[in-house]
Amino acid sequence: MPELPEVTTTVNGLKKALRGVRFLDVWTDLDKKNPIKQFKNTIKDSGFFIKMKEEIKGTKVISVERRAKNILITLSNGKTILIHLKMTGHIIVGKYNYSKKENKWTPDIKERRELHDPYNRFVHAVFPLSNGKAMVFCDSRKFGKITMVNTSDAHQTIHLKNLGFEPLDKNFDLKKFKEQILLKPNKNIKTVLMDQSIIAGIGNIYSDEMLWLSSINPESKPNKIPEKSLKLLFTSMKEVLNKGIDFGGDSMSDYRDTEGKRGNFQHHHNVYQKNKERCGKKGCKGVIMRKVLDGRSAHFCNTHQKLYV
Repeated sequence: MPELPEVTTTVNGLKKALRGVRFLDVWTDLDKKNPIKQFKNTIKDSGFFIKMKEEIKGTKVISVERRAKNILITLSNGKTILIHLKMTGHIIVGKYNYSKKENKWTPDIKERRELHDPYNRFVHAVFPLSNGKAMVFCDSRKFGKITMVNTSDAHQTIHLKNLGFEPLDKNFDLKKFKEQILLKPNKNIKTVLMDQSIIAGIGNIYSDEMLWLSSINPESKPNKIPEKSLKLLFTSMKEVLNKGIDFGGDSMSDYRDTEGKRGNFQHHHNVYQKNKERCGKKGCKGVIMRKVLDGRSAHFCNTHQKLYV
C-alpha cells in the first residue's frame, strides 16, 4: 500500500501537472447501481458518480495537498476531490486516448515509454484536463477510493476526522510522539506506528525500516521502551520518511509517480522483504526474520533489535 512518501511524491507531481488547468469531465468503469456499503458515495456508486460528473465540469484546480494517505484536490466550486490509493492505486498525468468500442483509455502512442509500463495499464478512472492531457487513476486490484466532499468541512468528514498527527509536521515533537504511542501502551509498537488514528501515513514498509534503524523489536510494548530508544525511534521515523520522499517512494510493487516512473526507495531497504538475509547493521551478526503481527508482516533483525516487554 502506498504510504506517506508515495502519496507525498504523487501530490508534488500533481501540484505541477494540474497548475492552472480545469477538469473537463470524469470517466470510470467502476460505477455500480447498487454498490456495497463501503463504496456508497464514491465513484463506484453510479448515482454519486452522475452527480460528480455534473459538478466537476469546468472547475479549476485551486490546490493539491496530502492528509495521511489521502490526496485532496481542491476545486473552484467549493468541492474537493478526495483520493485514497489503497493497496495498488497510483495516479498518472499524460495524454490518453479513449476507445468507445472497448470502453478503454490507453496512453497516446507518442507518450513517454513509462506510461506503457504494464503496471500502468489498469486504468479505472480518467479526468480529462483543459490542456489536452488527463489525470488517470490506475488500480490493479480496484480497492482505491475516489470521492468528492465539500471543501469547507473536508477534514471533518468520515474520511479524515479520525486521523492522528502528521509525523513530519514541524509541530509534532518528541513529547507529542510519546503521548500518541502511549495511547495504546500494551500493543505491539509496529501495530501502533501503523495505526492511522495515532500517527497518520505510516505503513508496513516504513515501520519496519524505522524500527530497524532505532534497534527496537516490533513486538516491543510502547510503555516498556526506554526513553533513549523512544527518542531514537522518533528521529528514525522522520529520517526514514524523508528518505522515502527523497527517493520518490517505493516501487517494490505497483506504485508509480505521476509521470508513470518507478520510485527508488526499494533499492535502499535495510530490512523490509529481506527475510533470512544477514543484517546489514555495522557490527551486527544477526539474521533478518519475518513474523506476522496483528495480521501484518514484520521484518526485523533477531539480534540488534531489542525486545521490550
